[in-house]
Amino acid sequence: MKLKKGLTRTFLYVVEAFVIIISAFPILWVIMSAFKTNGEILSDPLALPSSISFDTFAHLFETYNFPVYFLNSLLAAGVSTVVSLLFYSMGAYVIAKFQFPGRRLLYVLFTITLLVPSHSKTQPIFSLIMYMGLYDNIWGVTFVYLSMGMAMSIFILKAGFMAVPKTLDEAAIVDGAGFVRVFWRINLPLAKNALTTAGILMFLNNWNEYYFASLLTVSDSQRTLPIALAFFTSEFSYNYTQLFSALAVVILPGIILYALAQEKVQASVATAGIKG
Repeated sequence: MKLKKGLTRTFLYVVEAFVIIISAFPILWVIMSAFKTNGEILSDPLALPSSISFDTFAHLFETYNFPVYFLNSLLAAGVSTVVSLLFYSMGAYVIAKFQFPGRRLLYVLFTITLLVPSHSKTQPIFSLIMYMGLYDNIWGVTFVYLSMGMAMSIFILKAGFMAVPKTLDEAAIVDGAGFVRVFWRINLPLAKNALTTAGILMFLNNWNEYYFASLLTVSDSQRTLPIALAFFTSEFSYNYTQLFSALAVVILPGIILYALAQEKVQASVATAGIKG
């Protein structure tokens, strides 16, 4: 029996290691290739770079409009994430903590939007942005991003607020705290794992979003990184080092964010599985 359990555990470890390698290899290969020359990439794509130099990254930011693309992506993804978190956390808090007619229906309506393809909303979104005068403006893209990730965020945040004991809310109310204070000073800090997870997922989704950014912008000064990367793919078709450098700039923020907050993300996912 012990031998069987040992073999099963070993097999699971091997499978887990295999999945990790398969998942991480493309990312590591892109980052590694960003430090190679064209000759090194073509002669031996899997070899380590002969030297580490950031000249290609410096050239990317000095020669092309990459700082503008980077700031546009940071603005659109960052502002939309912060504003969305504020409103989504309020909605999730009410659904998690209060009993009222239609509560379950409201939650279902929020989460059912996961089944609605984002492309099906193209015409109304385009018409709204044109009406608001935000076409070919990074703020128009930011406005559209406000509604992205709503269903998943509500699901994660609701589970986070449900994990906060109601006795804490009741004790605060007895001490004279109002609705806003109970929400802002007690529930939000204790639901920080859920907030971090929802924030990271929204930020990365908006950071990597291509479809609406390409639909709503035409000027070079309003492009985000994914749009610029699509243009660079053809422009750098023979300059692989520069292409991989651009790819590395796009994917590194997500890696850094997850590396810094992986414990909170894992804790929030576990809570969502239990409380959701």
